[in-house]
Amino acid sequence: MKKNPGSWDEAIDLANQTVNLMTLNEKIAMVRGVGQFTSRCVGNIQPPSRSFVVSGNKITIPPLCLNDGPAGVRLGGSNVTSFPPAINVAATFSRSMMYARGAAIGEEFRGKGIHVYLGPAVDLMRNPKAGRAWEGFGPDPYLSGEGAYQTIMGVQSTGVSACTKHLGSYNQEHWRYGLNANVDDRTFREMYWWPFMKSVEANVSAVMCAYNQVNGTSSCHDPALIGPNGYLRTEGFQGFVVSDWGATHDSAADNANAGLDMEQPGDFILIGGGVYGGLEAAVDLGEVTLERLNEMVTRILTPWLRLGQDQGYPDINFNAQDPDGTDSLNLNVNVRTDDHTALVRQIGAASAVLLKNNRTTSDGTTIRGLPLSTDIKTIAVIGLDAQQLDLNCGGGLNECNTGTLTIGWGSGSNNVAFTVSPIDAITDFVQDFATVSTDITSNDLAGGPAVAEGKASDLAIVFANADSGELGFYNFVDGIEGDRNDLNLWWKGDVAAVCSNTVVVVHAVGPVPMSSWNDHPNITAIVYAGLPGEQTGPSLVDVLWGAVNPSGRLPFSMDDDEAAYGTVIVYGINPFPTIDYTEQLLLDYRYMDSQGTIPVYEFGFGLSYTTFGYSSLTIDASVTSATFSFVLTNTGSFDGAEIPQLYLGFPSSAGEPDKVLRGFNNIFLTSGASQTVTFTVSQKEMSIWNVVNQEWTVPSGDFDAYIGASKKDIRLTGAFTPS
Repeated sequence: MKKNPGSWDEAIDLANQTVNLMTLNEKIAMVRGVGQFTSRCVGNIQPPSRSFVVSGNKITIPPLCLNDGPAGVRLGGSNVTSFPPAINVAATFSRSMMYARGAAIGEEFRGKGIHVYLGPAVDLMRNPKAGRAWEGFGPDPYLSGEGAYQTIMGVQSTGVSACTKHLGSYNQEHWRYGLNANVDDRTFREMYWWPFMKSVEANVSAVMCAYNQVNGTSSCHDPALIGPNGYLRTEGFQGFVVSDWGATHDSAADNANAGLDMEQPGDFILIGGGVYGGLEAAVDLGEVTLERLNEMVTRILTPWLRLGQDQGYPDINFNAQDPDGTDSLNLNVNVRTDDHTALVRQIGAASAVLLKNNRTTSDGTTIRGLPLSTDIKTIAVIGLDAQQLDLNCGGGLNECNTGTLTIGWGSGSNNVAFTVSPIDAITDFVQDFATVSTDITSNDLAGGPAVAEGKASDLAIVFANADSGELGFYNFVDGIEGDRNDLNLWWKGDVAAVCSNTVVVVHAVGPVPMSSWNDHPNITAIVYAGLPGEQTGPSLVDVLWGAVNPSGRLPFSMDDDEAAYGTVIVYGINPFPTIDYTEQLLLDYRYMDSQGTIPVYEFGFGLSYTTFGYSSLTIDASVTSATFSFVLTNTGSFDGAEIPQLYLGFPSSAGEPDKVLRGFNNIFLTSGASQTVTFTVSQKEMSIWNVVNQEWTVPSGDFDAYIGASKKDIRLTGAFTPS
């Protein structure tokens, strides 16, 4: 069994004593990977071949195992769970689900013998077409910070180290191996740094530096990011910094002296890397001091000791080079549990965002809209996205879009071997009261047999999707090179109202256009299901037939026009471009507010089968915090959860956006019940980054408080002055 996390000081002391007993070669082997194609995990280090006796304890260091990914064990065999990615858990606006997902992922990583979980990913959705934006928690730094914090706390509660990535300003796939993100100090601190800051507060064990440059310097040898006086260390970070796979450049001394503690995978044939092969020579020549090398090894060992991984930790029991194989080491250990499956289903349902619901009675007999009635007798399920996906696609990277979309592609993906498709779940659920057309796989929703079948049915459930993923080695998936080419749905996915009661389900990595069809009177409901993980079918059935009252909220704004977001993806220019972050603090809803843009669906939006009332706001503010209390009442006829949200308006002199998210909660209430809800905003959350004094400062003047059901649907307002 694991032990509770010990103190950093105790772990550092034990690590230092251990390092003092190591030879130079043993230390060098601890700080670089063993190679991309010789690692049992996605990354390993070569440990000392002997044990050490430290303070009376025998310490035997294993081949430390680092493995993808943010949404579950990747390349760890088929007996693992495919969890929803971060963008969907963000849509729950539930800290408890963020934590529970982290803990469940940690349990599976531990069961596989993995020491370091390469997650969470906290790259902000600077542009909605960014290929890996779904791996993170969306464009809002506060929501991303809360997601990071809870995920880390959950993962590390199991004795597994978390590794937040990718530092810093990694926001598109094209030219990622060397593009230069030009970001001013205040923007970096308040936006891209915020979730890393929250990760340090959560005692994260490791941080991964990104491929790209920030302000002209490669992230993995940028002392402003990872050096002794950089963002991480001055914030109090005590773990280790590891490179993204192949993200090192120049010399061993450049990287080591800048603050990089571990290089992975130790080589990377296609894009360079492997610079720590020259580290021993750099130490011999005095280019890297022995003290710095000792510090690197100490930082790697410290979280391993702090989390109790030196005592009773499972051996590595899989092989990333042959994930479904077995051998004498009993590879492919089954770490799935019923609880994990149930959690995936719960998050899938809780993250489903109900965008439209015209629940009406037609002809006095037929109920249209959601939740669906068991009086419906014929159902047409239309679109390839409803069908089972290819379970053997892309060598563990899911580089295809051949069925229902549960997660994007790339190293942030996971094993989808146990996916329950929507068509299977719907057919199973309705078998006693309705018949389902199960062979309509066409994505041409504008005509043909799909529409003909739909018109003849009591209900049509139309599925459409939009995918994206990691660039990798410049792989294309149906013409998409990581980043999306546009915001459109794939496969002629302009949705048609194929019968008088059409429900649309969208699985997507981010915003998609809807205004050309969302108001059609025959489209009675729209569910944005995002990327719900392996229980995509059952979680959707729970929402459609009302076992779960939908409570998901958009973790981004939805608009048809990319220009509404104020940023672009840089595509076809000579490498490597410089991208100026001229939008500064104005991402997503912040930019739209500044331009007077009203999106199709705003940040934080989501409908319910019930209604909620807000009343009786009180505010108690000081210079160190502000507390907001109000009464929330379920005024409708269904039990359900509401997601109250708090937005702050800073004093006009602060130079902040019009409104910024600074609080949220997920409150379940039975019909007619009330509860007092309290938000507390810390001093730092009321602060701006003072670039002159290099500190967080609460601006003087009056603040406005906005509490409601979305960024636009504000129910209560107030003002306060921190004093």
